[in-house]
Amino acid sequence: MEKVKVIEIKRSVFADNDKDADNLRAELKEKGVFLLNLMSSPGSGKTTTLIQTINRLKDKIRVAVMEADIDSDVDAIKIKEATGIESIQLHTGGMCHLDAAMTRQGLDNLSLAGTDLAILENVGNLVCPAEFDTGSCRNAMILSVPEGHDKPLKYPLMFSICDVVVINKIDVMPYFDFDMEKCKEYIHMRNPKAKVIPICAKTGEGVDEFAAWLLAEVEKWKK
Repeated sequence: MEKVKVIEIKRSVFADNDKDADNLRAELKEKGVFLLNLMSSPGSGKTTTLIQTINRLKDKIRVAVMEADIDSDVDAIKIKEATGIESIQLHTGGMCHLDAAMTRQGLDNLSLAGTDLAILENVGNLVCPAEFDTGSCRNAMILSVPEGHDKPLKYPLMFSICDVVVINKIDVMPYFDFDMEKCKEYIHMRNPKAKVIPICAKTGEGVDEFAAWLLAEVEKWKK
């Protein structure tokens, strides 16, 4: 029997996106714009955390936000009404993530002149967004207490690529079987360098630390 032809695929399917992401980062560096990619599962409190954080930063630096969802403009409107900053909605057409090209389209529709910090609130998902480099300067994620402290074990890539992990909804810890120390241990198993910041976005507890971290990263990038 004749053997079938075997083709060895040597090139990563992500190669083109990685190149686009590197080019985008270089362009943002030239413009002095810091891009934060914020990821999490749905309902973790991304938008509420952003509102609390932006209201602490908007008098110090100029901030703009891109809200990514499969549909609706709920979050973009919420951000604009609660903070007064520029906020646009990105519809992914059913895709569960953003890549560098899609992020560029969003940035092209922001008023970047004079903007210090652009924030991308990625699609709510712990899998796909972690696989695609958006061209961001730093990656952040939010893990909420009701999700459980074992998520770093179940979604290793997400936690391994993030520079900071914000643990939200610490106000409900008494009602859930959530072990903060175990969670930190599991996060550092995946990423020893990840900064972990516990917060309650509803009350604002701990948000000052996240805002301070972000401001410092923006200032370092601009230098």
